[in-house]
Amino acid sequence: MKTFTVAELASHSTAESAFLAIDGKVYDVTDFLDAHPGGARILLPVLGSDASDAFRLFHAVSPVLYKYRQLVVGVLEGHELEAVPDSTGDTFGNLVAFSEPGWYQGQFSPYYNEGHRRLRGWIRNLVDTHMVPFVNEWDAQGEIPASLYQTFGKEGVLSCMVGMSPWSDSLPHQAPVGIKPEEWNLFHELIVIDEISRPGCGGAIFALMLGPNIALPAVMNFASPAMKERIVAPVLRGEKTICLAITEPYVGSDVAGIHSTAEEDGDSFIIRGEKKWITNGVWADYFVVAAKTGKGITLFLAERGMKGLSTRAIKCQGNGGSGTAFVIFDGVRVPKSNIIGELHKGFQCIMKNFNHERFGICIAAIRSARVCYEDAMAHAHRRKTFGKSLFEHGVIRNKLANMARQIEASHSWMETLAYQHTQMSHAQAMTQLGGPIALLKAQATQTLEYCAREASQILGGLSYSRGGLGGRIERIYRDVRGYAIPGGSEEIMLDLGMKQAHKISVARGAKF
Repeated sequence: MKTFTVAELASHSTAESAFLAIDGKVYDVTDFLDAHPGGARILLPVLGSDASDAFRLFHAVSPVLYKYRQLVVGVLEGHELEAVPDSTGDTFGNLVAFSEPGWYQGQFSPYYNEGHRRLRGWIRNLVDTHMVPFVNEWDAQGEIPASLYQTFGKEGVLSCMVGMSPWSDSLPHQAPVGIKPEEWNLFHELIVIDEISRPGCGGAIFALMLGPNIALPAVMNFASPAMKERIVAPVLRGEKTICLAITEPYVGSDVAGIHSTAEEDGDSFIIRGEKKWITNGVWADYFVVAAKTGKGITLFLAERGMKGLSTRAIKCQGNGGSGTAFVIFDGVRVPKSNIIGELHKGFQCIMKNFNHERFGICIAAIRSARVCYEDAMAHAHRRKTFGKSLFEHGVIRNKLANMARQIEASHSWMETLAYQHTQMSHAQAMTQLGGPIALLKAQATQTLEYCAREASQILGGLSYSRGGLGGRIERIYRDVRGYAIPGGSEEIMLDLGMKQAHKISVARGAKF
């Protein structure tokens, strides 16, 4: 690639030969001048010069530069081309304090090893290639392309989010980046979900995560061998999709109160009822459905194409493009071979994965809060008011400090619970971590709500507009309730956390 001197760059300062430099790379924008959203007049004053500072005032750097990477024609003398992040070094990613987890920034941690570092580099590269440049476009269209799910299935990302530790030989992929199956644990899944949450697009996060994370585990843990063989691999390869259909128009966190019924009829059950706010339901091939069967609740696998099963999209405040649906079961005949687990014992199957589901929401919420801080900190250094940067105003530093302390506290608690999970049997984790994870979910989503508001205040009008510098914050602000309500509302989580804490305290012999 050609190296340009400052003088050579300056010679390309006309509309007929229009070059400019951004972050050391030289771009030929001759054919782009009129295509610029603000017209050629915006670019003409900076042609033939280093326009990095002007560019950063108005653009989200990474996605815009990636989108127009084909315009790069050289490098400015004295600047090195951006290096690929070194996943084996002591630092990784954004080096601004608190913009990344502490272990990314050189802090010592007892939780992570070389395999975790390789995984981090692998998933970040996939996210930067297949998500970051496109999320604004997806959000504007209100649709996440099926190709994203298919690509991440092909690459093995979906298999990373099913909650299996150690890595199971029933999965259709090998553990990524050479990680030994016996070494795979919840910290690896934490890294993957954390990284796919970094673009700040709840719709994309939930389109990728919720099928493997909250629906498929019921099949993997409780279905017959024949059903597992038929369903698991195609879903994790990205060839088929699956959703969890529990919530109803009348029932949310109170799962035991569902109204849907399944009546036995020969070798089948007839399901009648409605499910609402079912993420991925618009396009799902398979539905893990809970219905009352007289003596209890039973889980069934319903399949698209079964007579009487229909779906329609629900437009929601946030998480656009995640396929949220109203699902109708109008006398759907499901064969008995599609029962998941035991008849009348579906409630236990649902409860088994709640900790895993809620923990995944915590990971995504905390990273989303960190994104708000990251963008607010960048803007605080970029924007000047009354002759100094926003960061030089004490009131702004106070906002950033309160965001940082809540993010770091939440992330540390999350890592502590992840470590407890690696040391406990599943039975121990079910009884001892349910309460703390419920409290963490409330903590994480309240931290996200706080950070989204404070970041929006710092960015002002930029965060009120879709796309551009404040695009991630505007989008995350719309997504906040999509983290706080699903998986158990904050009120339910706080109450559950205290009830569980009291129950365990009594069991340990505590005196009140």
